[in-house]
Amino acid sequence: MTIELANGEAQLAALAVLSQQTRELMDAVVLTDVDETEIAAVTAELVALTERLRAVRRDTALPHEFAPDGTFRHLGNAVTGACNPHALPLEVERSPEGGSRADVNFRPAHEGPPAGVHGGVSAMILDHLLGDAVAASGRGGVTGTLTIRYRQRVPYGERVVATANVTRSEGRKTWADGSIALPDGTPLVEATGLFVTPEMWMRPVEPGQQPAPVNGPPPTRGATPAQ
Repeated sequence: MTIELANGEAQLAALAVLSQQTRELMDAVVLTDVDETEIAAVTAELVALTERLRAVRRDTALPHEFAPDGTFRHLGNAVTGACNPHALPLEVERSPEGGSRADVNFRPAHEGPPAGVHGGVSAMILDHLLGDAVAASGRGGVTGTLTIRYRQRVPYGERVVATANVTRSEGRKTWADGSIALPDGTPLVEATGLFVTPEMWMRPVEPGQQPAPVNGPPPTRGATPAQ
């Protein structure tokens, strides 16, 4: 994945590259069959590298923030964050007609059943995508319940398609359905989620009017990048 970063954000650009290299390292660890001597040597190098990175640390992961171009981003997100090695990272597209989708290519590090993606990983992706569809509808919320139906094994190393759409809303509650499917539409995992808009996210209104939810939590404007 590539991210466009404005001048003065060279550190974040470098961190995104480091995160991608770390993802490749994770897969290499999962698949390696080198002997124990080489494993020990690599481990010793990783210990040294880890200590170098710990020399200067933040207290938390990179926050929700506005980028210099005014767009919203969360580079530390566990699903979409380009600067989080745990993330795929998922690249979400929003349809003008509503809903969210993403092409997904899971990796060997995501294995659960033989040659298949762990069910918890599939659930995490769908939880995020359903939440994105809810946010795109203008009704940002947090997950209240998430129901998952596993229909077939989800493969890794090949493209699958994740989609999500809002189905209805009532007060501060919004429901969304989603799935992970093969490119031909064959469903592999299906999900239904209930999302609740926290009261603190509701827009103030005039007396007698119904409150309207904002599109997600108010991020920190001008948040300071990692130092």
